[in-house]
Amino acid sequence: MSQISQRAMQPGRAPARDGLGVAQLPALLRRSWAWIVLPTLAVAAAAIVFVQVVPPRYTGTAQVLLESREAAFTRTAQERSDQATPIDEQAVASQVQVMMSRDLAREAIRRLKLVGNPEFDPTAGEAGPLRQILTLVGLAPNLHDRPAEDRVLETYFDRLLVYAAGKSRIITVEFRSRDPELAAAGANTVSELYLASLEAAKVDTARYASSWLGGNIESLRKRVADAEAKVETFRAKHGLVLASGVAGQPLTAQQLGELSTQLSQARTIQADLAGRLTAIREMIKDGRAFEIPDVANNEVVRRTVENRIAVRAQLALESRTLLPAHPRIKELRAQVADLDAQIKAAAERIVRTLENDQRIAGARVESLKAAVDGQRDVVVRGNAKEIELRALEREAKAQREQLEAYLSRYREASARDAESASPADARIVSRAVRPELPSFPKKVPIVAVATLLTLMLAAGTVVGRRLLADPEGAHPGSDTPPTDAPQPPRWRDGSERFTYPEAMPPGRWPGSAVPAAATAATATAADLAPAESRDEPRREADRPEKARPEKARPEAASFELGPLIARLEAGPRRGPGRRILVVETRPQGTGLAQPLVRSLGGRGPTLEIDVNGPETEADEPGLTDLVAGEVRIAEVIRATRDPRVQRIATGQVEIAALLAEPETLAIALEAAAEAYDWVVCRLRLVPGPLALLPALAPLMDSVILASNAAADDPELGALFGLAEDAGAGQVLVAQDRPVARAEAEMALRLSAA
Repeated sequence: MSQISQRAMQPGRAPARDGLGVAQLPALLRRSWAWIVLPTLAVAAAAIVFVQVVPPRYTGTAQVLLESREAAFTRTAQERSDQATPIDEQAVASQVQVMMSRDLAREAIRRLKLVGNPEFDPTAGEAGPLRQILTLVGLAPNLHDRPAEDRVLETYFDRLLVYAAGKSRIITVEFRSRDPELAAAGANTVSELYLASLEAAKVDTARYASSWLGGNIESLRKRVADAEAKVETFRAKHGLVLASGVAGQPLTAQQLGELSTQLSQARTIQADLAGRLTAIREMIKDGRAFEIPDVANNEVVRRTVENRIAVRAQLALESRTLLPAHPRIKELRAQVADLDAQIKAAAERIVRTLENDQRIAGARVESLKAAVDGQRDVVVRGNAKEIELRALEREAKAQREQLEAYLSRYREASARDAESASPADARIVSRAVRPELPSFPKKVPIVAVATLLTLMLAAGTVVGRRLLADPEGAHPGSDTPPTDAPQPPRWRDGSERFTYPEAMPPGRWPGSAVPAAATAATATAADLAPAESRDEPRREADRPEKARPEKARPEAASFELGPLIARLEAGPRRGPGRRILVVETRPQGTGLAQPLVRSLGGRGPTLEIDVNGPETEADEPGLTDLVAGEVRIAEVIRATRDPRVQRIATGQVEIAALLAEPETLAIALEAAAEAYDWVVCRLRLVPGPLALLPALAPLMDSVILASNAAADDPELGALFGLAEDAGAGQVLVAQDRPVARAEAEMALRLSAA
């Protein structure tokens, strides 16, 4: 048998009784009024004497705002363009520590003349005999051996309070003293010294910067001059003379560029002449020499062309009347051929002229190409020296820029070196005034708090003594439990009830002729009856057997739920409220769920959930609708006749929704356990899906199997193992019939059959 089964088989324990109820507190406090009133009055009187005797102290308060006060006219252009660094909480906390520094404290002590003030200087008056003796034996330091200001520092810091006002940039300065004038003067003095220290820090920074820059500027000037001289010497030595027209370009590079330009122009002329020459030759070949522009523009050629036109016109005129072999026709044709030869000769002369120009352009291209190649070699040799020259120029430029930056900063530092040239980055927004009312002691609050605190402590002490003296209401030192402790119920034949396998409220004896439905109804009515009527069968069972008259059994016995509820309270608990699953294995039910719910309702708010109720409730929204997301939880909770008990029906959606949405089901049960002390779920296995038991058992603190089966019943063992393996907190088996002791002690066998 598993460990869970062994725990479930242990007998139930009665719940522990409360040591002291709330209703008993007034009577207990009334009986112990002297222990409460007398200490309260004594402390109240002592508080009144204290606030009258203690010397009052006054507090002066000043406020300082942290902000940048330097005007834009005194800042450089770069500082005006840059965004100011915001003052964060760390910066404010740092300034608070600066205001409480020792150097500032010593200056404040000198200005306020606290040395010799009996309130701050312990050596202002004569030392007492005890202190003199302790000083002589070396147990106390000699105050006169320390500087006067150091003797006052401890008291000064005790009376000074500096803190940031919330998350703002305002610092509050508080100074306490018995003299109201000194309290106000102390807060104002500390604020003024703080502003003066900020101004002095700015002046010191500017003065240090100007002195340092002034000492480095002269040496930097010499280095700049030497670097620039090296640049010019190197340029002159290697002929790296800069051209006048182009900034930063050497003369050799400029000459190379000009030669390259001329070479490009010569090549362009040569190509143009070659193209024209080719075109003229083609036109001469085609017999169109007179169409060449250079030929057509020649005056001689123009007259020749005109004569050719006139001869051809006369030839055309004569051809109308004369035959081709006529001498006149032959003469005219000879004239036309002669004129064409003259035009062709003029075109050939132009071709020869263009050929000469082309040869001249080619010669010029070759000469310029040779000049460019020679100048390129000169530029290449100069580039190696140009690299060294650029390195010297960069060094000289860097030193020149550094010198200019130093000169600019030196002028700015010299301008801020004067007193009050740079205001402090803070200002006093509220000066301390002479306080009229003392800050300590606050008479009414001190007396009221002391009185109330003493009253609460005295009442708590009385209640604590009562709880420590009798924690559970039993007699101290007695091993006998109180008479009203619940005893294990017994059957009429003397056998102990609820022995197998767990404590269970009885329904009725087996074999009764009353139907099960009537039994459940009668048991419910008996459970609601007064305590005297419920105890009547027990008193009758305690009578002697002879005196007991023979009569029929009652139709229903009263439910004894004490042992079962005790086991539920002693069992595991997973949340604020306890979750219980009552599994009914008979079709008509066992009548356990309703009495258990009513009994638990008397112990706290209780919620009853019908997991798979009857078909008559199918039209009422309930648990399945809630898990399916159709309704909210407030829409499914219904009130009952008992105001302490509320109920949730099964719902209109199919039961399969509980298996399809296990996470939503778990959330709903956890929410119910948060709002109610007891959550009782009622599950009917016949008829009903068996898969609901392993789905609900892991979410429950206790699972109660309501079954009258024998200990070795395989179905009961299977249900017990199924609930236990699913992860229930504890598994209990409840019966409404008596069993023999031997059968009760038999181990519950878990079987898959």
